[in-house]
Amino acid sequence: MSGPKLFEPMEVGRLTLDNRIVIAPMCQYSAEDGRMTDWHSVHLGHLALSGAGLLTIEATAVLPEGRISYGDVGLWDDGCEAAMETVLETVRRWSPIPVGIQLAHAGRKASTDLPWHGGAQIAPTDPNGWQTVAPSALPFEAAENAPLALDRAGMDRVRDGFVDAARRSVRLGLDLVQLHGAHGYLIHQFLSPLSNRRDDDYGGSLDNRMRFPLELFDAVKAVLGEIPLTMRVSGTDWVEGGWTIEETIAFARVLEQRGCAGIHVSSGGLDPRQAIPVGPNYQVPLARAIRQAVGIPVVAVGMITEPEQAEAIVGTGDADAIALARAILYDPRWPWHAAAALGARVRAPDQYLRSQPRQYKALFDLPRSAED
Repeated sequence: MSGPKLFEPMEVGRLTLDNRIVIAPMCQYSAEDGRMTDWHSVHLGHLALSGAGLLTIEATAVLPEGRISYGDVGLWDDGCEAAMETVLETVRRWSPIPVGIQLAHAGRKASTDLPWHGGAQIAPTDPNGWQTVAPSALPFEAAENAPLALDRAGMDRVRDGFVDAARRSVRLGLDLVQLHGAHGYLIHQFLSPLSNRRDDDYGGSLDNRMRFPLELFDAVKAVLGEIPLTMRVSGTDWVEGGWTIEETIAFARVLEQRGCAGIHVSSGGLDPRQAIPVGPNYQVPLARAIRQAVGIPVVAVGMITEPEQAEAIVGTGDADAIALARAILYDPRWPWHAAAALGARVRAPDQYLRSQPRQYKALFDLPRSAED
């Protein structure tokens, strides 16, 4: 009898993951001028000991004005790179987990306060605020300061920011790069007809709305070499007249043709009118539809909290892997507990091997140092 699918290895481009549990990128809003702090060493360090197959660094701004908030991590200059290198050195010293990064630009959803301070947009005249940019001069909320519509020079600056951050990711030795094309941020803003009202070659038809996101993808991929490049997408805007699952499938197919190594499927975030049927597995049908259309790995995410639930998703072929965010913040040893529940094995650090419960004598893999 075969073991659980959730704990089978998976290939993402040239990268092999020990299992199909991905730690999703989660913004911490705890950087200083784009630079990681000790908080990130603690946060990423303890998640690196979880036994998951992949750890993904939070949405990392490629330009200062691309941050969601003034507390966002960035990778736009040497200071940002040096701070991230310090954190990565700590993580890698104690864990062999592959580490990816999500490169992002928030577009019109930038210049906001920290979530625990309300998360409202901050005016460009405020010390912690700045002027936002977007495909079109349409604010996210009607009362917000409108973004500036990107001209060709502005689009080139964004593209060059993504390329520079990708080069820095290569220097940092990151194992995977993901572009954030979901949740209403800049790439998603170009894709959706609700936020993209351009009348040039970058607006209107689906091909035109995909043009700039694909230009970014091609430019980043050109500097990554063999490092896998994936895309996170919102499968639908959940708003009539918005971005649809059919358009997402078309986008995913083009990405696959251009060498994309995987698609991470979320939804929503673009329009405050969204009506999302939130509940367990609510985004799995979106992942299933994309997986049926492409041959590259597809990751499902969203209110996946139970081991049997995760196993059913990958075991039935709805997705190739599942991603955890809030669930693994609440339970940083979720992969250990899932392995115990499903009768699988998982990696634990040598220092924690004695924590293995007696009833799960084959739970932990044999010790393996981070240098292996």
